[in-house]
Amino acid sequence: MKTQISNKEIWSIALPIMLGNMAQTIINFTDTAFLGRLGVIALGASMLAGLFYFVFTTIATGFAIGIQIIIARRFGEGNHGRIGVIFQHGSIFVLILGLILFSILYIFSDHLLLWLIDSPNIYEASLEYIKYRQFGIIFVCFNFLYRALYVGISNTKVITYSTIIMAVVNIILDYCLIFGNFGFPEMGIGGAALASFCAEVSAFTFFTIYSYITLRNKDYGMFKLHRLESELMGRILKLATPTMIQKLFSFSVWFIFFILIEKMGETATGISSIVRSVYMILITPCFAFATTTNTVVSRIIGEGHSDQVFSTINKILKNCLLCTIPIIILVAIFPIQIARIYTDDLNLAQLVVPSIYVICFGTIFQGIGNAYFEAVSGTGNTSAALYLEAVILVIYVAFIWAMTHLTTRVELVWTAEILYGALLGILCGIYMKFAKWDKKRV
Repeated sequence: MKTQISNKEIWSIALPIMLGNMAQTIINFTDTAFLGRLGVIALGASMLAGLFYFVFTTIATGFAIGIQIIIARRFGEGNHGRIGVIFQHGSIFVLILGLILFSILYIFSDHLLLWLIDSPNIYEASLEYIKYRQFGIIFVCFNFLYRALYVGISNTKVITYSTIIMAVVNIILDYCLIFGNFGFPEMGIGGAALASFCAEVSAFTFFTIYSYITLRNKDYGMFKLHRLESELMGRILKLATPTMIQKLFSFSVWFIFFILIEKMGETATGISSIVRSVYMILITPCFAFATTTNTVVSRIIGEGHSDQVFSTINKILKNCLLCTIPIIILVAIFPIQIARIYTDDLNLAQLVVPSIYVICFGTIFQGIGNAYFEAVSGTGNTSAALYLEAVILVIYVAFIWAMTHLTTRVELVWTAEILYGALLGILCGIYMKFAKWDKKRV
């Protein structure tokens, strides 16, 4: 049977998600570009403290992906009335989760960062950053939930609007609060964190108002009071828990990656802060098409077209590569110019260039690997996705540890991203080929 998913439909879902993913990328880009003028200490601290913060938010990300899979399945089945019920159950969990995560950050951040970071200068700057950023975690959790809703019902243009709002708020406040412009206090790295917090609140406010205005009169049952269904909450948690654990493990390992680099010295940390920012720009389309794979696979299974899954994955991958490769080529041609966006130090910019070449290759492998990984999750087999990535993460961490102890060249450590993407694509591709995922019910 010929696939019913057209290139136009793939792009209609992926492009707004891409722009939505750009929200955090833009925040990271503007923070890094501005803080680069303050030196490698501010660069390293904003990177490590920001990653530390997002280790906690990944639990909410994982839960939101579980909600997204269920909403997409109900949407594909045409059972729209259940979407509001699912969202409200998700809201209860997210509120409780957000309060718990904030409490952990508020009480334990200083002790955890002291244990993880060797440099006293980077430690002190990291504390200044997290002092302001921690207050945004509840809003971030709800933003993930809203994104899951709109991706699940294939109305992803809303994510674009929220991204624009976040980007504008963050850029303006970064300029005002980091350097003390327009009468604002000069807060340095703390100003970058406060700007990010305000951007997160603005996105939450927009999502809430937009949802009330546009979904109030639809048949989703969004703003009706639904009774708590323990059986539904149990099914949501059964599907979402493996994804929550997987995302927590995945991002924690990403954090470990930079902690090990920090032990190579402040210069290595500063280099990697810039490389990470460039990498996040390169990989944004890959994540968008991977999320598209997740929701489209879940939807077409719900529509009863499991036979179209592989052809759909391949079509999404072709579009992903067509979007990503031109950006990679541009970055590879002008690496020094791109590095100079982040720093006035020419020597530091030149040290960044070899790692930029490495992540250009890594991005291609990540695009393929993440598409197949999200396809596994999209089938509803989130436990299988967890087990597959657990195996890969063990190899990934061992490789990073070895490289940070055997070499002083940062670019060789970054080759871990190529290894990770390749293993993810191979193992998940084998799973999709031979496992009986089409029998899974969610």
